[in-house]
Amino acid sequence: MLHAARAGFARHHLIPGPFLVGFAALLVALASGLAWPRPSKPLVYSAVVDALIQPVSADFMVEAMNRADRDGAGLLVFTLRTPGGLLDSTHAIVSRMLAARTPVAVFVGPSGGRAASAGFLITIAADVAAMAPGTHIGAAHPVEGSGQPLDPIMVKKLESDVAAAARTWATGRGRNAQLADEAVRESRSFTETEAIGANPPLIDVVAADVPDLLAKLDGRTVRRFDGRTVVLHTAGARVVTLEMNWRQNLLSALAHPNIAYMLLTLGMLGLTVELWNPGAVLPGVAGGLCLLLAFFTFQVLPVNYAGVALILFGVGLFVLEVKVASHGVLSVGGILSLLFGSMMLMDTTAPEMRVSFTVILPVVFGLSAILVLLVRLGIAAQRRRPTTGEAGMIGEIARVMSPIGPGAPGRVAAHGEIWTASAADAVAEGEEVMVVAVEGLTLRVSRKSPGA
Repeated sequence: MLHAARAGFARHHLIPGPFLVGFAALLVALASGLAWPRPSKPLVYSAVVDALIQPVSADFMVEAMNRADRDGAGLLVFTLRTPGGLLDSTHAIVSRMLAARTPVAVFVGPSGGRAASAGFLITIAADVAAMAPGTHIGAAHPVEGSGQPLDPIMVKKLESDVAAAARTWATGRGRNAQLADEAVRESRSFTETEAIGANPPLIDVVAADVPDLLAKLDGRTVRRFDGRTVVLHTAGARVVTLEMNWRQNLLSALAHPNIAYMLLTLGMLGLTVELWNPGAVLPGVAGGLCLLLAFFTFQVLPVNYAGVALILFGVGLFVLEVKVASHGVLSVGGILSLLFGSMMLMDTTAPEMRVSFTVILPVVFGLSAILVLLVRLGIAAQRRRPTTGEAGMIGEIARVMSPIGPGAPGRVAAHGEIWTASAADAVAEGEEVMVVAVEGLTLRVSRKSPGA
């Protein structure tokens, strides 16, 4: 009986087996929930490119794509505003864009902006092409630096090359290859309404700004250039802004053809003034600084050094005008050399990368006027009668301190000093005479001519 009672107590007071199993499962689930990382917000990088497409902006965009790939970002957005730029830099950007692991969106904005020429090619090559209301893209026809068409053979080659690239990039993104071709061959431009309304469209989205773009892209399937598809998750994304470093900011500010040209001309002018007037210091320091900044800028610009040589040659001709009596021939040659050198300074067919005529003409004629003035001052200084040394004594007026006669030297006061003097005629004490020669420590004098 005792044994039976104990067995009954065990049956009624021991914890049931199913309850233990459920409790253990609950503990495991809680532990697993604490151990698993909570889903983080998607990472989106954003960068603004408001510049010519040249090596500095290309370097910045490539670095941004490298960082996005390295950090595993879900999307990289470039806000693009550009009048165009260099084809080589465009190819560098697009090549990196097509190989990027991170999807890249190019947003032409804000309203009133444009992505012309090289900017159009970059836009249609992106994973996502977007525009803000009131913007336009296109006009990618290759032109000469002066804005005029190239010779027929060259223009045909360039047209075919750029048009083929535009068609390839548009087709790989499922965009309108025919319109891309027309933008190159016929310089067509498209508003955001025309671009989105084409069949197939040239762009994917019209958005007011970057936040609006991210809201419209959330859950969108993007076709990569290699054929893969990626679903974008941008809702509530953590947006990190990428900016240029100090070197890129400096080069981007200076790497404009007009600014580089003005730095070069101001630098040469400053050094020329310093050479003509040694000891002035300020022109030399300012000129040297401008030249160093100009050569620093030339690292990222397509400089034609024949143009630089012509500009230097022109300044040299102005300097020679001081030494050689050319009756203005050297000055005219200097002006022409400066003009042609300025026109040839940038070795590129992109008009955005050439020095503007509205800058060249005032700078050339202004610099020429300054150099001609300096030449005239130098010539006038050479013709001026010497005021020091023996040559400076010739023509000076002296007062006779003691009588002077033929073969009887006397004394005169000249330049605050007492000199021994001789004369061909007798001169009385107190008269004024003119110095006509210096013979060692003796002055040769004569009576003053009327009006001297």
